[in-house]
Amino acid sequence: MNKTKISRLCLGIFLPLALFGCSAAESQLQEDDKPQVVATSTIIADLTAEIAQEEIKLTGILQPGADPHVYEPVPADSRVLETADLILYNGYNLEPGLIKLMNAAGGKVKKVAVGEVVQPLKLEKSKGEIVPDPHVWGSVENVIAMVKAITQALIELSPADKDKFTENAAQLTKELQKLHTWIQQQIQTIPADKRKLITTHDAFQYYANTYQMEIAGTLIGISTEEQPSAQTVKNLVDAIKKMGVPAIFAETTINPALIKTVAEEAGVKLSPTPLYSDSIGAKGSSGDTYIKMMEANTRAIVEALGGKYTPFQP
Repeated sequence: MNKTKISRLCLGIFLPLALFGCSAAESQLQEDDKPQVVATSTIIADLTAEIAQEEIKLTGILQPGADPHVYEPVPADSRVLETADLILYNGYNLEPGLIKLMNAAGGKVKKVAVGEVVQPLKLEKSKGEIVPDPHVWGSVENVIAMVKAITQALIELSPADKDKFTENAAQLTKELQKLHTWIQQQIQTIPADKRKLITTHDAFQYYANTYQMEIAGTLIGISTEEQPSAQTVKNLVDAIKKMGVPAIFAETTINPALIKTVAEEAGVKLSPTPLYSDSIGAKGSSGDTYIKMMEANTRAIVEALGGKYTPFQP
């Protein structure tokens, strides 16, 4: 093979590689130029992604299925928080480990407690302490307010993208309003005396309050850090027997062993579908977005408590 042919062959091999390398570098540069936004919870990350789409570089710290109450930050979380332009977190002490780390991080990064735009329900913690309930997303009306807060924070961060953020938020809000109405209709199909929720931990007060249900009992309080005593388990079993509820519910982020024992001792069905409480589901699951999570929870509740489920039409 002569030198000319060899040169052409080399160009044919290496030029596309060089162009690919430049294209990848350029793409990475464009990505790095975008505002860096960090969301602590999977729910806030999902809502932010819907509003901002490709206009920001979004990093979610908690992964689907992770429990924010007991999450222990890792060194990588510090680096992400320190380089962020905006941190969106739930607040009301939902993610205590991350809040502590976030407040200790250097810099002047803006931090927005998205969940704290909602007027909280107050619940009694252990030892009689009254604290705000952090599980605000249980009411879709609350999430509509959270969407407004996220949108405003993004606009302040990147004013040039105001129109895109506003348009996306309006579309998301429209779908959330439809979801809210649908949940109301679904719960109304459950016989009135069966609209009672018994779950592993006290994460559904906003859902019950908004959609006219009763939290009839929980194994533990608002934080999964708590450990139920033998007496607590016995009291819940006795209460379930008296109420005659058709089913009780496990949760996706908590080991179901103990609530399963409660169901067995009370002689009641454990719903075959656990509820999403503190996190959306893994990609490809029935609850891998906030909207799908709320649809999946409502379906599980309606079917287990004797209602008539009709699929949500987004």
